[in-house]
Amino acid sequence: MQIQLLVDGGDMKPGPSIGQKLGPLGINIGKVIQEVNSSTSSFKDMKVPVILDIDSKTKNFTVKVMTPPTSQLLKKEAGIEKGSGIHKKLKVGNLAIEQVISVAKIKKEGMLANDFKSVVKSVLGTCQSLGILIEGIEAKELIGSINKGKYLSEIKDEKTTVDEKKKQKLIAEFEALRKKQEEQLKKEEEAKAAEEAAKAAAAAAAPTAAPAPGAVAAPTAVPGVPTTAPTATPAKGKEVAKEKAK
Repeated sequence: MQIQLLVDGGDMKPGPSIGQKLGPLGINIGKVIQEVNSSTSSFKDMKVPVILDIDSKTKNFTVKVMTPPTSQLLKKEAGIEKGSGIHKKLKVGNLAIEQVISVAKIKKEGMLANDFKSVVKSVLGTCQSLGILIEGIEAKELIGSINKGKYLSEIKDEKTTVDEKKKQKLIAEFEALRKKQEEQLKKEEEAKAAEEAAKAAAAAAAPTAAPAPGAVAAPTAVPGVPTTAPTATPAKGKEVAKEKAK
């Protein structure tokens, strides 16, 4: 029997949901939690899919850890909690190619890809949607560069160690970009606020439309007094016509 769980990496805790799934099976829940936490400790602060393979007769079990989603692995590498909601204009991180390769190594077993380079390009596709730059450029541009032969030695060797000097350089470059983005967003917000204020002022200054010729103006409402529409006065021609008819 197999039970699927989604747990916090290295921090699974007992609770109603766990009790409902495992309690009726008669297995030692404390032991399950201990083994799951040990097996998922490398994915701390991430949601991790886990499969428990349980022998219903002996109550023995094995823990199979699945890899977290690519997006979560990348966010951990970038040190961010969420991606960009507007990735085309707002970037949220700047990773080294080695960090992308590190994520690709974790995900490669679960991906249907012909070679490791394809896995790396798949991870880069997720970088693009999250708004994460790689080596200071758009991920989609880097995919094109890889197709032309760039970073092939790093990919072939599955290099995951980033030189500290390089890492600090990427961080500094992104910090400068982040400040520019904040300034640009502030200008756009101010321009939008000014536009809305101008529209409101124009609407307030617009003259009230005058009633059409012959139309009777609606009476002014007085609190506590019911408003009665004026009775229309029949035209004189109609009165004369009635008198002749008599």
